Amino acid sequence: MECCRRRATSGTPLLFLAFLLLSSRTARSEEDRDGLWDAWGPWSECSRTCGGGASYSLRRCLSSKSCEGRNIRYRTCSNVDCPPEAGDFRAQQCSAHNDVKHHGQFYEWLPVSNDPDNPCSLKCQAKGTALVVELAPKVLDGTRCYTESLDMCISGLCQVSAGLFSFIFFIGFCVCFLCSPAI
Repeated sequence: MECCRRRATSGTPLLFLAFLLLSSRTARSEEDRDGLWDAWGPWSECSRTCGGGASYSLRRCLSSKSCEGRNIRYRTCSNVDCPPEAGDFRAQQCSAHNDVKHHGQFYEWLPVSNDPDNPCSLKCQAKGTALVVELAPKVLDGTRCYTESLDMCISGLCQVSAGLFSFIFFIGFCVCFLCSPAI
């Protein structure tokens, strides 16, 4: 993800940025050229309507054996601030379990954030108790890994955010392009 950490400077020609964007859309990787993969499908709906989410695209292996490479890719979407009344996305996921009994009892669940060991699991604490439970092995795509970070969880893994940049990535590969005016 190192490519996503680079920032375009005010001297970066727009033509170069346009070239990067167009070439990333039309260039076929080595794994595509062998003809074993079908074309990439359409992008899914965004996992969130605001606050930054993720969208994915799938492709099908056409071989009767197996294909090398990934069958899924992701990109960021809905990169607009949420209204204050929307609340915390992780808290929304915890509260969705309030009407489900845990060991025979209902709890009001509050988010446990900033877990250094597994920031993309849904850990929640029962309000007024010390009980902390992992209610899901992974949070919904687009959930922030840490409260003070733009890094987001995608498919259970914390992915480095590109800040002003949007990114399309395969695990271990990304193509960056400017998605917002430079500050």
